[in-house]
Amino acid sequence: MTNRAYFKTLTLTLALLLPHYSSLAASNVNANNNPVPDSNNNAVNVPIGPNNGRLQAPLIIPPAPNIDAKAYILLDAKSGKVLGESNADMRLPPASLTKLMTLYITFDALVHGQIHLNDKVPVSSKAWQTGGSRMFIKPGDEVTVADLIQGIIVDSGNDACVAMAEYLGGSEDSFTALMNQQAARLGMNNTHFMDSNGLPDPNHYSSARDMAILARAIITQFSDYYKGFSQKEFTYAGIKQQNRNRLLWRYPNTDGLKTGHTDEAGYCLVSSAKQGDTRFIAAVFGAPSDNARAEDSQSLLTYAARFYETKKFYNAGQSLGQVRVWQGEQRVVDAGAGADVYLTVPAGRSDKITTQTLLPSQVKAPIQKGQTLGKLTVLIDNQIIAEYPLVALKADPLGGFWTRMVDNIAQSVHRFWNKEEQKL
Repeated sequence: MTNRAYFKTLTLTLALLLPHYSSLAASNVNANNNPVPDSNNNAVNVPIGPNNGRLQAPLIIPPAPNIDAKAYILLDAKSGKVLGESNADMRLPPASLTKLMTLYITFDALVHGQIHLNDKVPVSSKAWQTGGSRMFIKPGDEVTVADLIQGIIVDSGNDACVAMAEYLGGSEDSFTALMNQQAARLGMNNTHFMDSNGLPDPNHYSSARDMAILARAIITQFSDYYKGFSQKEFTYAGIKQQNRNRLLWRYPNTDGLKTGHTDEAGYCLVSSAKQGDTRFIAAVFGAPSDNARAEDSQSLLTYAARFYETKKFYNAGQSLGQVRVWQGEQRVVDAGAGADVYLTVPAGRSDKITTQTLLPSQVKAPIQKGQTLGKLTVLIDNQIIAEYPLVALKADPLGGFWTRMVDNIAQSVHRFWNKEEQKL
């Protein structure tokens, strides 16, 4: 074939393919069929707020308060951003903070209809004999799940924990195995439980970070049941007890979560406070006194509320860009965040945020829903503060024979013209 005939055929082919061919610039697909950025690594700036582009002096934020405790962590409940920490991964006895996992499993069983709030739970001799803080249930009693939850939250009842564990797991040992499974699933890497209530055992430990992870899971997954943590007192069998979380009285924005104390653990508190749409979590381990754990927790929560705010910028499933798909049923696939994007930023600086989306210009089918395609970078004053994966919002399976054939020809043509342009 002469060069003239060749180019005539090529021109006719291009004319046929033009309606199907994407105008997006080409990039590469690696050997594992995973998309990679184009050769120019181009990113798209997405402004957030009216003052995009103005550079100002960074806001000076002091470090988190220095508290007298063995370990602590302070984080935002929605974004998970850590605002301060010390020895956050140190394995320490959690005492009654353990009960947060007992409650987490209870709430999960309620949500899935495995148990109900009005279920009557029989009280065993083992539950009655459990030492430490008590709800004062007796053998032979039948206590509702709702009352046991209040007895665990407000009274910190070890007896109530054992009764609930036996009801949900058949035995406390089986329930404890479930606690450890849930801890592993939540990413609580420095936690191991030996019982449902936190009585001392050398192999029973957790960390400030792990308890903050657990508190965040309770708040986000079981918001309706979380409201019970703000209950200040509870009466059962004629005995009124007050919630041991002093912040419920001292710090008006506090609405949870749980205290803990043994000689081995010292005084512990996992607390949470909400200001507007922003919620913070503080986990303090090993404070020297009841008053100290409350004061330290209040200092941390006050610091967070003073210097930080959290806002939602993108919804889960919101399209932030499109990628050309070769040989797929669809020509393009939308890419976006797989979950709501919350950002914790210095107070008053949310309008200074910009984002960059980095996506390949093309990928090869099949594409699975949720498959990572690129990333979203969040900046403030040109400094990166967070990164999120951008995923395919819908699946795009392989197209039919004709679609694949046309795309193969189009890709060949595209590669040819790229080579010709490089020669020039």
